[in-house]
Amino acid sequence: MPSRTPHRFRRTAALLTALAACVGLAGCSSAEPTASSSSVSGTPSAPAQGETASGTTGSTGSTEPSRTDEPDRPAPAHVSIPSIGIQSSLMELGLNPDGTVEVPPAEKGMTAGWYSGGSAPGTPGPAVLIGHNDTRFGRAVFHDLKDIREGAEVLVRDGAGKTLRYTVTGKEAVSKKAFPTDKVYGPTKDSTLRLITCDGEFDAEGHTVDNLIVYGALA
Repeated sequence: MPSRTPHRFRRTAALLTALAACVGLAGCSSAEPTASSSSVSGTPSAPAQGETASGTTGSTGSTEPSRTDEPDRPAPAHVSIPSIGIQSSLMELGLNPDGTVEVPPAEKGMTAGWYSGGSAPGTPGPAVLIGHNDTRFGRAVFHDLKDIREGAEVLVRDGAGKTLRYTVTGKEAVSKKAFPTDKVYGPTKDSTLRLITCDGEFDAEGHTVDNLIVYGALA
């Protein structure tokens, strides 16, 4: 009987192919009305198709994608981080026509989004949640993400009402010009979580120059 390519492996390969095409990550603007709603990061490098991603945090285990046929889980509907008072429904985000990752619109700055081209929470691989720090309308959903500590709990509830508990394993601020694509989007054996927002100083156009990335593992 011929072997089947696992659904999760196919999805991971497709994700990395899309990333290689040109991925822009979550961007935020200053709160000034003259600034645009979001900034586009520099194009991060991604592994070539078929190349193994590397650089995942130690808590994620092997960087090889799962080889089992696991049914898809419902899309995530809500995220909460009790330790820093963050609660938000989750909108689905895809890719823009130019291949960059969508971010929530500025007028919905208090709503985070789930990148639907990646893994769903609870399935092998990284589930990526993106939210603004600030928009031209003011403070946004992930404004206080910088205050999160290692060991903090992140709760993600899916559309069926099941809540998954993730534990924060680390965080880092990185230049948008040197975004660690493999580390954030690369395959992981277990279910992992990435929260992404903006960080750092503002450039001349009112956009922050860095991204803040928080890493989590399913508890």
